Amino acid sequence: MISRNKAIIDDLILNYFRSLPENKLTESMAYSMNLGGKRLRPSLVLLSSRLFGGEEKEVYPMALAMEMIHTYSLIHDDLPAMDDDDLRRGKPTNHKVFGEASAILAGDALLNEAFTILLANYGVKSREGAEAALFISRAAGREGMILGQVHDLENEKKRATLEELVECHNKKTGELIAASLTAPAILYRAEKDEVDKIHTFGIQLGLAFQIQDDILDRTSTKEVLGKSIGKDGASGKSTYVELFGIEKSREMAREVTDSCLEILSTLDRDTRELAELTSLLLNRTY
Repeated sequence: MISRNKAIIDDLILNYFRSLPENKLTESMAYSMNLGGKRLRPSLVLLSSRLFGGEEKEVYPMALAMEMIHTYSLIHDDLPAMDDDDLRRGKPTNHKVFGEASAILAGDALLNEAFTILLANYGVKSREGAEAALFISRAAGREGMILGQVHDLENEKKRATLEELVECHNKKTGELIAASLTAPAILYRAEKDEVDKIHTFGIQLGLAFQIQDDILDRTSTKEVLGKSIGKDGASGKSTYVELFGIEKSREMAREVTDSCLEILSTLDRDTRELAELTSLLLNRTY
């Protein structure tokens, strides 16, 4: 299931960039989009479309747009003014290859391209499509992922409380993961209680994902993760591991994962694929 979805997303990305004019901007955008990765967010779009009875190919543009938004955030996150990273997915970060100015512009272009795709394929075609695009916009923006990144920077300068850490990661990681699941539910006219449940599930899944990220940052290697490790601790950033230690963090990740599976069990739909993915993410090594 995971490898199948990843292959679909990789093909969408390759075909999309082949359709663009060849220039330095396209090269920079395509470089980061084609570095690989788990393709988690676009995979969730595909899984959610199947869960709510949609035609999977109808959400291919949405899946592509979600990966563009995610990739733009990584390009900007790696910049010297942010996390100052040299490595992403085992390769030099965008600004190390193309320079800081070009990296900023490539990120800007990917974000704008994502919403061009969303509006052209959904926003102008139906009320549900417009609502789905609006939901993604809010999740990625001022009150969503970007606010979470602000909180993340603030947490480098203080010892955050658990409540502050949860708020940070619900925004920075959870909102975009939740939007990947919720937007297809909106598009395919799911009942309001189903939309609410899948959104709550997505936020919790993002939290479990982030706790596991914090653990891997302390226990894995650069070769396995494909990025620098130990930077959070070195910068003094508040993380689950810094606050609670590795074993307690693992226990918290299991508890949040169990909460995710409980939410799925309340949906009167075939949630087996999502449940399988949820359990796999808890035990991931990268």
